[in-house]
Amino acid sequence: MPSSDHLSDSLLRDSHLKDLADTLEASGEYRVLRKLQSVSQYAPDDGSEKKRALYVDVETTGRNPQQDEVIELAMVPFTYSQDGRIFSLEEPFQALREPTKPIPAEITAITGIDDAMVAGCRIDPAEVEHFMAEADLIIAHNASFDRRFLERFCPAFMHKPWACSMSQIDWQGEGFEGQKLVWLAAGAGFFYEKHRAIHDCRAGIELLARPLPKSGEPGLRQLLARARTPEWRIFATGAPYDLKDVLKARGYRWNGDASGAQRAWFIDIEDAKRDAECHFLQTEIYRRDVDVHCLRIDAFDRFSDRI
Repeated sequence: MPSSDHLSDSLLRDSHLKDLADTLEASGEYRVLRKLQSVSQYAPDDGSEKKRALYVDVETTGRNPQQDEVIELAMVPFTYSQDGRIFSLEEPFQALREPTKPIPAEITAITGIDDAMVAGCRIDPAEVEHFMAEADLIIAHNASFDRRFLERFCPAFMHKPWACSMSQIDWQGEGFEGQKLVWLAAGAGFFYEKHRAIHDCRAGIELLARPLPKSGEPGLRQLLARARTPEWRIFATGAPYDLKDVLKARGYRWNGDASGAQRAWFIDIEDAKRDAECHFLQTEIYRRDVDVHCLRIDAFDRFSDRI
């Protein structure tokens, strides 16, 4: 157990470093990033009705969920209110997994995870299912990546609503210059050990708990509002090739991966804009009256291969 003298010296050192950082920032010539500290409680418990979220992150052998494999999984549960306040963090789940093929060198360079670290390691899907069973919401940074891997690894993830801390918060509108987690952390004034699943989860929760720079609302509040709102995926099926640049300029993306989903240009829009978007396709793309393929999307299937 540390001695009282040691604790006193440590507190003095921390106070001195904080004073130095504050002095540098007050000069206007420097910007200081603080190391992310472990937090177990954000907002005090005020008796509000609580929900339980699970912030998840996976490290994998590549980007194709049909061919590549999970090599690390972290899940950090936390409680939150309906208006987006985060209360307490609970004990996390973190585990490594040995894939069936050697980990590519480029993945080791990014994550620091090599074949020796995962040798003999296994993640039991049944244990994962038990851990996430009580979650009211699953959150990931780039949920379209994590969800597709996790649903293949543990099908129970198919039956939970998902949200994305990367795409469902208007980071640009709030003054941030990118959506990558490490860039957002730097923009918020902190740094952390990146590209390891547990640290990515804690950094993501930290960003959700903090007030956004311009709106002043917690990041989680904005995310919940977006996650709760249904959208429509509008497909420009069979659109003329020479009009692809018109579609791209309007925000359409090409769905042509190996997931088995429909190969077509598509856009996700708010419910109120559905009719106008169908009219645009009929008049500007097809130039005739056609039935436009529309698919309603909510948090239970958003970011999955099922759409």
